Amino acid sequence: MTGKYPEDIIERAKKIKLLLLDVDGVLTDGRLIYGNYGDELKNFDVNDGLGIFLVKKAGIRCVILTARASRVVTRRAKELRIDKVYHNFHYKINALESIKKRFKTADDEICFVGDDLIDIPVLKRAGLAVCPPNAMEEVKPFAHFLTTKNGGRGAVREVCDLLLRARGLWDKVTSEYFK
Repeated sequence: MTGKYPEDIIERAKKIKLLLLDVDGVLTDGRLIYGNYGDELKNFDVNDGLGIFLVKKAGIRCVILTARASRVVTRRAKELRIDKVYHNFHYKINALESIKKRFKTADDEICFVGDDLIDIPVLKRAGLAVCPPNAMEEVKPFAHFLTTKNGGRGAVREVCDLLLRARGLWDKVTSEYFK
């Protein structure tokens, strides 16, 4: 079922080999919670996690690109078997060439999900640029696709489902759940 997506988005999604994700505002709702003992807490959506599992099962690589270093993000990435985490990139575009080289991908084979000003340079280069509706207003014009769900609330899952359906892989990676 690809009918709910515009044809130009389907065509872009068909080419994607790498899902590149921001963290705060995309994989999380953007809030930072600090405990009394210096611990940092973040809310991740389990539906996003299953979406990442499914796209990886379909052979799409998944990478995190974030401006902040966080043990919580490292832990979540390990749980989800994320291929690589790029921490501390306030100028995210500086990591893009390294990511492309490491994963042997071109710009048009990358889907990037971002939500803030520092994401714009990568959104401009990505074959499929995506923002959640809670992204900064200045960022949204650079997205090819806006999810219906907010960051940290299923936006990444929505992107994962789009990629699987556009590439005709949905049935293959989900069939075992319908037996």
